[in-house]
Amino acid sequence: MDSAEIIPALKKTFPDFKPLSVSSDHPDEVLIRIEPRFFKDTCMALHKMFSSPVMAFFAVDEREGTGQFAVNAVFADFSGGRWITVNIGIPQENPSFDSLARVMHSAILFERRIKEMFGIEPEGNPDPRRLDLHDEVWPQGNYPLRKDFCKTQGGDLGGYKFSRVEGEGIFEIPVGPVHAGVIGPGHFRFSCAGEPVISLETRLGFTHRGVEKLFEGSAYERAARISERVSGDSVFAHSLAFTQAAEKISGITVPAQELYARAIFLELERMYNHVNDIGGIAVDVGFSFPAAYASLIKEAILQLNQRLCGDRYLKGVNILGGVSACLSEDKKKLILDSIAGIKKDFSVLAGILVSSVSFMDRVDDTGVLKRKTAEDLGIVGLAARASGIPMDLRKHFPGAYREAKFKMITQQAGDVLARLKIRMLEFEESCRLIEAFTRRMGRYEKTTAVSQLKQGSGLGYAEGWRGPILYWLKISADGLVQRCSITDPSFHNWPGLCYAVLGNIIPDFPLCNKSFDLSYSGNDL
Repeated sequence: MDSAEIIPALKKTFPDFKPLSVSSDHPDEVLIRIEPRFFKDTCMALHKMFSSPVMAFFAVDEREGTGQFAVNAVFADFSGGRWITVNIGIPQENPSFDSLARVMHSAILFERRIKEMFGIEPEGNPDPRRLDLHDEVWPQGNYPLRKDFCKTQGGDLGGYKFSRVEGEGIFEIPVGPVHAGVIGPGHFRFSCAGEPVISLETRLGFTHRGVEKLFEGSAYERAARISERVSGDSVFAHSLAFTQAAEKISGITVPAQELYARAIFLELERMYNHVNDIGGIAVDVGFSFPAAYASLIKEAILQLNQRLCGDRYLKGVNILGGVSACLSEDKKKLILDSIAGIKKDFSVLAGILVSSVSFMDRVDDTGVLKRKTAEDLGIVGLAARASGIPMDLRKHFPGAYREAKFKMITQQAGDVLARLKIRMLEFEESCRLIEAFTRRMGRYEKTTAVSQLKQGSGLGYAEGWRGPILYWLKISADGLVQRCSITDPSFHNWPGLCYAVLGNIIPDFPLCNKSFDLSYSGNDL
């Protein structure tokens, strides 16, 4: 379905539909502006039309220019390689809109964030609780993403109300927010009947830093550095999504060799995280030798990153128009030689794991997330593919990946083993892709960097190792960021973990948790 067919299809669904405007400032984006009364029906129609969850859902304070707030819901046309954004204006007096949450579960957390950050009421949302601005410390009536917010004003404090499961023999186990090791803070409340978990409720937001507010008023250089610090294990993917949004708005064309270089770095980031998680899963079943072996492979990739660009975690690599690292002929040989050795070591690691009966027994049929549940929740990325949902931006928005004949990996079982297999197979595919990109680059010639942004708005995106990372930017006439909305895949996927653990025993929770390995900081912003 092309852009011209979307509106007739919507009118067929509800005949009185009439958009205020339909525009396409960028080839891969369609913006539909409508009256608020059509919002819920339009979003539901697009959700069904493209089998897409709400990929991003955010508000913008435009009161200075229009006297209104704007709310945007973004859906993906995976087959057409486009993003469809539904936009409504909301008056500043008693701002509200019809909630999507009762008909589209993937909207519920987005709406809660819009309410707490902007004071815009999603009427009909079944869960009015806050996400990041905890009631115990953040007074009511303070909305930090409004443009006129300066500092927190006094007001009533409260407490968080967990959902209670009651009945004879039911008991609760609170875990966190402080955990052993180096994982981030999150509160998990289990309700159990005997050994099996019958309910898990998460409370996050403990690492909320006001990231989206930090972007406001920033020039590209500062904003790019902030994007690299949103989620420490996805430095390159976050900065890539941000930079691509900035390039799209400013009309900057990225040369093919720079696209190949970006794809190489993106896959290296995917590889070191996948092998780290494989080792983490081994740790959680007490299988220490392959965990140590996995850490050696991860270290080899991090050292390769250091030698290619001067930073183990790929900070400072993305710049407007390309990358800062020059992949010379010597470095390309280094890449190919290193990948050859890493592949051999990874093959040994995989063999150790799959040949262990006790290990396979722990991961097989543990932490199952069924496809229907994943679709209803709006699960994305690796976790979605492990439950049989074919969703990968490298396939749907391929760019350089088309020439390398990228192969999307899926599994059907939706358990810990399926998520483990996804990591293993994607690690091998990343090795193949890196070799293909390296051989296609030709002689590397550094392009002139661009630093000034143009006015406009647009969506940038990248398939990080967890899943799709989206950045929506609005740039002012003086080249500064007016609004940056970030959607990390962890924000979509935390509810999936809550369902995957049901019916399992408490000792299997660390295993289920590591198989998702979601980001606290990427979620909390």
